Amino acid sequence: MEPLLLVEDKNELRAMLRKALERAGYAVEEAPDGTTAIQKVRARRYLMVITDLKMPGASGLEVLRESKSADATIPVLLLTAYGSVEEAVSAMKEGAFDFLQKPVDLDHLKLLVQRATRQQEMQRENLLLREEYTARYGFPRIVGEHEAIREISTQIQRVAATDSTVLLLGESGTGKELFARAIHHLSQRREQPFVALNCAAIPEGLVENELFGHERGAFTGAGARKVGKLDLAHRGTLFLDEIGELPLAIQAKLLRVLEERRFDRVGGTQTVEVDVRIVVATNRNLQKLAEEKLFREDLYFRISAVPMTVPPLRERGNDTLLLAEHFLEKFSREFKKPGLELSAEARERLLHYRWPGNVRELQNTMERAVILTDGLSITADGLQLPATKPDTARLPAGMLPEQFQWEGTLEEVTGRAIGHIERVLLESTLRECKWNKTRASEKLGVSPKTLLAKLRSAGLEE
Repeated sequence: MEPLLLVEDKNELRAMLRKALERAGYAVEEAPDGTTAIQKVRARRYLMVITDLKMPGASGLEVLRESKSADATIPVLLLTAYGSVEEAVSAMKEGAFDFLQKPVDLDHLKLLVQRATRQQEMQRENLLLREEYTARYGFPRIVGEHEAIREISTQIQRVAATDSTVLLLGESGTGKELFARAIHHLSQRREQPFVALNCAAIPEGLVENELFGHERGAFTGAGARKVGKLDLAHRGTLFLDEIGELPLAIQAKLLRVLEERRFDRVGGTQTVEVDVRIVVATNRNLQKLAEEKLFREDLYFRISAVPMTVPPLRERGNDTLLLAEHFLEKFSREFKKPGLELSAEARERLLHYRWPGNVRELQNTMERAVILTDGLSITADGLQLPATKPDTARLPAGMLPEQFQWEGTLEEVTGRAIGHIERVLLESTLRECKWNKTRASEKLGVSPKTLLAKLRSAGLEE
């Protein structure tokens, strides 16, 4: 928990207030004057500022303004002498939380501090809600029974108890953020924020500002300090998705955060300390990028201590159907269409489709199917999936580039290529249509007679 900042020029009063607040369970930092207090609020974050209104040098009003400039959510409590109540009321119009007259009633002081710190906590929670960092509550549900999923789940449980940086590898759409959230919810930081940043979704010139924030006046239009994602994730977990897209200059600053737990805001002169666990993810080969000098080698070694690979959906077997049923239940409830089920043909289609977009594509497919389906059964056509493209293992002999016969005239070579393509398309369409030639001819847009001739020519007649 961050400390309170107590600003009071009278040493005896400051000592008395500090002891009372520490007995109430708060950590307290002191400042003997307003000028010192301003330097402190610019350098680090505080849970709350308690300041005398009238002091030599910078006044309590100036401390208030600087505190609000540094962090708009920070509550500032003013201590006022008799006769300065009007000034205190004016200060409240500028954002002060409340004021307390001297001599200070310690019980009243502790009550105000309790209310103020709770208010700040709620404001920070609301900020995170607006940023959609708390979109999921409770432990994220990972659906799957495949051995690869069980293995990575076991790894997550082991690493979550530590503060080690985790590198999640895998294709786009495999659910790497879900696993990052699982790491957070299994860790001792579970009650603190989980903040996500997609490095590929932000223009290169704005990444530094988004990640580290900026100080007031750092550039034209910077009228107040901006809290960056690292600030928001303090004491919690920061998830950096698509870290392979992070500019090299920002990679150096991130490496400093990982090694020293501190950073500088854009335009800042004071180093900010931060306590954050970092989880990163990518669908790119970082080792290859490092060899090509497109990713810092020292950062790669720093984040790859605990690598985990999330398998693509096509390698998870029957997990495809488990996930499809999970999304079917979710969207049926959401769109108030109870009783929906998948037909046998739809299940078969889901199992044999290769899912280049992985779990994200499956989720979108099921959402679309639930919305558009009439009746209680989702058919294979109702999934609206594109035709399955054959993988290398299913390609006919001679179809691979290194095996293709390039010798001959233009007409011979193109004819040979067309023949290979027709065979692949015919076989995949027949398999999709359960070898029903009538349905296959309709899907291919040819007559049954033409289809039979093509099948005979390709050696697929039987």
